[in-house]
Amino acid sequence: MNILVVGGTGMVGGNAALYLKQAGHSVTIMSRNRPTAETLSALDFIETNYIEDDCSDGRLEGFDSLVFAAAVDVRYLPYDGSVTPEDFYTKANTEAVPRFFAAAKAAGIKRCVYIGSFYPTVAPHRINECAYVRSRHLTDTAVLAMSDEQFNVCSLNAPFILGHLPGLDIPHLGGLVQYAKGNIDGAPIFSPVGGTNHISSESVSEAILGALLRGESGKPYLIGDENYSWKDYLEIWFAAVGNPTDLSVLEDDHPMLPNVIMFAGPGATVSYEPDPKETAILGYGRNRIKALIEEIAISYGG
Repeated sequence: MNILVVGGTGMVGGNAALYLKQAGHSVTIMSRNRPTAETLSALDFIETNYIEDDCSDGRLEGFDSLVFAAAVDVRYLPYDGSVTPEDFYTKANTEAVPRFFAAAKAAGIKRCVYIGSFYPTVAPHRINECAYVRSRHLTDTAVLAMSDEQFNVCSLNAPFILGHLPGLDIPHLGGLVQYAKGNIDGAPIFSPVGGTNHISSESVSEAILGALLRGESGKPYLIGDENYSWKDYLEIWFAAVGNPTDLSVLEDDHPMLPNVIMFAGPGATVSYEPDPKETAILGYGRNRIKALIEEIAISYGG
């Protein structure tokens, strides 16, 4: 396959691009900025801001497959009051992503995998309460509605994705390592209430390839790996850095896992098991979170 990975300079898209390349496919990455990770520098690159650029100008021609891992979340939301969350997510997700997929369809791309979010499925009440969740729901619906016999589109609706990429600095990971070591001055040590499902970027990459090869057109796949309370999850980080701690659970806003990223609602617990038949179709591995945290702790240990 000749695959275009949109968002291919980020952690999810970058890992997927390298995995697809290793699997023998031709891979080009597309993003607003050139990759900072040396491991991605050998891949062909197309500079594109899908939110602002006209992608119907021919730049999508020549690819037979597409992986879209670039929908925006709270990390990109301006906090200067220049735009409301509703307007921001509407422009970047609800409007721009379907417009990009329409251009991909017109360019002759045949198979697409869209990396969506699990929130509209596991916390549907939040669709009418949270601008981000609503944008992901509307985007997913619009993208999947474009699928037909000539344009195979399926979505992988993922929970919290954990991973790293050598050469790509992910501040949240470094912050978690230093927090678990007790090196962040003034940061209270505790766990927030609730918990969620997690999946590794390795598992997501495997699911992407499985979806490109075997995904059913128009189908949303809920993917996931391990369910952890936030207490159990954070205690794995503390143990991984050599500082095992029995964390108290408090309802306070957490310095590393703040309420602003808890789109199911502060204190919510989101636990589920993905459909085993769908997991087999997509062909991704599981039970990797603890080992991955230990790997990240070593990588960011300095």
